[in-house]
Amino acid sequence: MRKLNLLFVLLLVAEFSTAQELNCKVTVVSNRIGGNINQNVFRTLQTALNNFVNNRKWTTDNFAANEKVQCSFLLNLEATNDLNVYNASLTVQAARPVFNTSYLCPIINYQDENISFKYVEFQQLDFNDNRVSGTDAQVSNLTAVFAYYVDMILAFDYDSFAPRGGDIYFQKAQNIVNNAPDGRNISGWKAFDGTRNRYWLVENMLNSRYTIMHDVYYNYYRMGMDKLYEDENTARTEVLNVLNLLNNFNTDNPNKMINQFFFQGKSTELIKIFSKAPQQDKARASELLQKMDITNAAKYKDELK
Repeated sequence: MRKLNLLFVLLLVAEFSTAQELNCKVTVVSNRIGGNINQNVFRTLQTALNNFVNNRKWTTDNFAANEKVQCSFLLNLEATNDLNVYNASLTVQAARPVFNTSYLCPIINYQDENISFKYVEFQQLDFNDNRVSGTDAQVSNLTAVFAYYVDMILAFDYDSFAPRGGDIYFQKAQNIVNNAPDGRNISGWKAFDGTRNRYWLVENMLNSRYTIMHDVYYNYYRMGMDKLYEDENTARTEVLNVLNLLNNFNTDNPNKMINQFFFQGKSTELIKIFSKAPQQDKARASELLQKMDITNAAKYKDELK
């Protein structure tokens, strides 16, 4: 009987270990923190954040090990004048596999510069969708930010596999925005905090005027990237169609956050896709990319001749 009970427990553990959605690496960098603070605090924080992201159940779906979303968070800390309170930037990266290849296609590559939070070593990292702001705004802001980006990672990933597949997770992210911690030095959650922040990112993806962006993500990944192995020409044509869609969107809605967000981390990938294209398609892709991804315009001009 004890052997049967042990087998049952092991099966539950095995089921639980494959249930989580993310294969995520969280790194905490404390180089900008003075030497008068015990560095063990930040190692403990790193472990706690890894457990928070990877061990929590974020969806109702079960993910096999090979289905987990590959992602990373890099939290770069800076000391403040307040005890146990830190400012930080957070670099968020996520990728999804391309069908029939070992290639991981970037889906998010974004840096959030405006994070302030309070952390005391061994502090419990709690988050509740129904009580986002918690009892202490500075304490709750850290987990609210991480939960928001987990939901956004899942939303974009689901959107890339099924039309409007990520809606529920965009809505969960918006719930966090609507109920976010509010306090001194806490920013990024409100429209007036800037034009490129957490508020605007999820607003763009849920705004009924910008629904074409859901088609952009689905068509780029599922109809474009996932087809490269079996039919490179058709896949490339689909990616070019996506660039045309984005150009139309940008013309009608200039300087929206989501248009720039889409291109971050994709320049090398896009250059490889169009480097073998017929000259007419290559020229068109180069023209569109220089116009929309201004940061990498010189790269497109030089490498897509």
